[in-house]
Amino acid sequence: MPLVAAIQLDATLGDIPANLSACERLADEAGQRGAKIIALPEFFSTGIGFTEALIDAALPPEGAATTLLSTLARRYQALVGGSFLCRDPDGEVRNAYLLADPSGVVGRHDKDLPTMWENAFYVGGTDDGVLTAGQHQIGAAVCWELMRTQTARRLRGRVDLAMTGSGWWSVPSWTPRTLFDRIERTNAATARAAAASFAQYIGAPVVHAAHAGPLTCAMPWLPMPYRGHFEGSTLIATPTGEILAERRAADGPGIVLAEVAIGRAQPTLSVPEGFWLHKRGALPTAVWHYQRWHGRRWYRRHVAGRPAKLVEEGQVR
Repeated sequence: MPLVAAIQLDATLGDIPANLSACERLADEAGQRGAKIIALPEFFSTGIGFTEALIDAALPPEGAATTLLSTLARRYQALVGGSFLCRDPDGEVRNAYLLADPSGVVGRHDKDLPTMWENAFYVGGTDDGVLTAGQHQIGAAVCWELMRTQTARRLRGRVDLAMTGSGWWSVPSWTPRTLFDRIERTNAATARAAAASFAQYIGAPVVHAAHAGPLTCAMPWLPMPYRGHFEGSTLIATPTGEILAERRAADGPGIVLAEVAIGRAQPTLSVPEGFWLHKRGALPTAVWHYQRWHGRRWYRRHVAGRPAKLVEEGQVR
């Protein structure tokens, strides 16, 4: 059984050289300990928050983020994947999950639907997320794709391993505190449960990388700022949802490692009817819709059609 690793990152919003350097350091730790599959989180080059720092932060498909994934894969003869803001030749930005092996990039999945304020920074994709790496089919899924029935249906019974990543932010402690604290407790529990339970829906092990640390940024259409933190867990789970290794967000940046049997199994959870795998309340539903409406307009005004960010090799510390 190969040794599998997932990275937990405390990113600096919009600081691409610092974030790529941190990813390389953590991936080196995993590779030096023998990991042959290494997962980086969603938005590993930039972090995520509603901030103008991300307007010009999208990298080209063959840019510094891709170079890092390919370099790590060659260095450790490993399979390495993660997602980043990628500006394609058509001028659109996508949340692209790239998978590399020692030969280079072997597949790409574009997250299907931006989550909430993410609509301000990229557009969705249409591929099925099934990537071929040697003899194995790898399922790529990003953050709230782990929340949706359409993701489970397209990967269910079709992949030998799911490589996933997230940047899942908390619900702020606004007034009335009793209400928002209750919503946050549910949000935190769902953030942790989504990755492990996803393995049961698709019948394959899951390696899930995540973000940790505080987050402060603007709040779309509201006068007060957002102040919160990233939550959930970086973890590795079997097809039955058993967690083999876990690092909670409160533990900060680092890695988790576990030996995993790569292969398909009979799914142990049925995919429910409807859109969501996990229930959401009225407030998250309202925020989902209003930030989507705001974000799509903001993206067209501020992000679409700009040049891709170029990061020189010497800038990556």
